[in-house]
Amino acid sequence: MTTATRTGRHPSTLATLWRSTVGKKAVMAVTGLVMLLYLVAHMLGNLKVFFGPDDINGYAAWLRTIGQPFLGHEWFLWIARLGLLAAVVLHGVSAYQLSRRDLAARPSRYVHRRRRADYATRTMRWGGVILGLFIVWHILDLTTLTVNPVAEHGHVYQNVVGTFGRWYSDVFYILAVVALGFHIRHGFWSAAQTLGANNARRDRALKLAANGLALLLTVGFLSVPVAVMTGVVK
Repeated sequence: MTTATRTGRHPSTLATLWRSTVGKKAVMAVTGLVMLLYLVAHMLGNLKVFFGPDDINGYAAWLRTIGQPFLGHEWFLWIARLGLLAAVVLHGVSAYQLSRRDLAARPSRYVHRRRRADYATRTMRWGGVILGLFIVWHILDLTTLTVNPVAEHGHVYQNVVGTFGRWYSDVFYILAVVALGFHIRHGFWSAAQTLGANNARRDRALKLAANGLALLLTVGFLSVPVAVMTGVVK
């Protein structure tokens, strides 16, 4: 007996959509695009480090005043953070549940035929784990400054130089960014398929866009630690 039969109520449209495979894929696609937009904005903000401390520190201060006087100090940042957190959680839960469904429904006789799909799935899964761990570290390092060796509130430039002056921070950051690049490459293409944006005529363009976007974000994010390590930014 289903829950709807026992209670005499039918699940809402949103609940039905969430429980379906198509719904979970749609949630993954939409939340993935939200996170992608955030990453593009975040990368552009990071690149301000090349213009000196006044530029990036001023940019960080401006972010805290967006929406004033209607919004309070830093309200916009906290709204954006909570929205991004919701997107990350929904994306991760959907990915996990879809993975479990795929494993439960997969016939053993298709193991060898699905080698390429399995490789992509494993890449996304482990990339997601690495990125999840990195997000926690990144927040502790450059948001709360809990583990940052400089920890100067309002001095983003100095904090960035401080964190990338440690070899283990560089290694972890580079590993996470490379994982992010693979995640974006496969995720962008998957999202396009889920949202119905692909067809025979657009497939080549979408694949080029996925590769180009992944490469652009990877190079953009890696340029900052490399610049600190080489002394370009100091």
